Amino acid sequence: MKKFLFLIIPTILLFNSCESKVEKVIPAFYYWKSDSYFSDKEKEITDEQNIQKMYVKFFEVDYSDALGNFPIAKTNFSANNYCNDNKFEYEIIPTVYLKNIVFKKSTKAELVQLADDVNFLINKYTKERLDSLEIKEFQMDCDWTESTKDNYFYFLKELKKVSSKSLSCTLRLYPYKYPDKMGVPPVDKATLMCYNLINPLENSAKNSILDLDELKSYLSGKQNYPLHLDVALPLYSWSQLYQNNQFQKIIYTGKEFQKSMKKIKPLWYEVTKDTAIDYETYLKVGDKIKYEEIDANTINKAISILKNELRMDKEITVSLFHLDENQLSNYSNEEISSFYSSFTK
Repeated sequence: MKKFLFLIIPTILLFNSCESKVEKVIPAFYYWKSDSYFSDKEKEITDEQNIQKMYVKFFEVDYSDALGNFPIAKTNFSANNYCNDNKFEYEIIPTVYLKNIVFKKSTKAELVQLADDVNFLINKYTKERLDSLEIKEFQMDCDWTESTKDNYFYFLKELKKVSSKSLSCTLRLYPYKYPDKMGVPPVDKATLMCYNLINPLENSAKNSILDLDELKSYLSGKQNYPLHLDVALPLYSWSQLYQNNQFQKIIYTGKEFQKSMKKIKPLWYEVTKDTAIDYETYLKVGDKIKYEEIDANTINKAISILKNELRMDKEITVSLFHLDENQLSNYSNEEISSFYSSFTK
């Protein structure tokens, strides 16, 4: 028995030494707003957190039978946000959100044209608004499905070819767990999006932004995914508005509207006073609101799960979604800093 233990202990030590441990984190944010300038507070956050990368949504791509594939929701992000005394403060990664319908409807020839158009628009935007900043990487963001993966992957190959850039994409947890079914995208690396785990309309009792049990269920097993994986975590809240028990819309707002509501169960509120949220949203007495937010404790628990269950390289980028003064007011500077540093501890 002693001889057996003598033989097995070195094997255990060797196995443990092969476990991945993150040694360096590159701090990053997603910038998903249309504003041209950071607020003073947002600029302060990027400085204090020593942000090194900013994934900026340049535009989205949608489809209609009349127009085919077309760009929408362009941002006004400008050089003033990243340039200080003519010095670049962090790397800009142009990010494009492509709706899944684009890959349901497009032919191969249309996908070749789409790759050319996306490359052209990114370069045009960079020249006009970012002082011809040198761009090293493009990131594509798409919730592809099993039926659209071939078209999406074909587009990625064409974009890589025409752009000659490093190419990354976002990766949801379902395709991460089931690569045999969902395929592995032909990119240089992927960002694992650790949020929006549950369809907001399917489970009224769970937080659809980030549910820890759901996160762990997708990560269990420490599989060897064949791409370098970076990580994205959610720092935002939203509300789902229901009128006559029918879902109406998502509202991005803070807790201030709860003054005109009463809590009826976990996550759920009922409107007790008619309230105008903005020019487009009017809450009426009896409307129901499901308010979902992510506190620092939940983020820290999610990081612990990722460290235990996800194989990561020694150097990774950790991105927080997203840079917004109102959303980030729920977290202290120390808490935000810890969301980056905890991966190396």
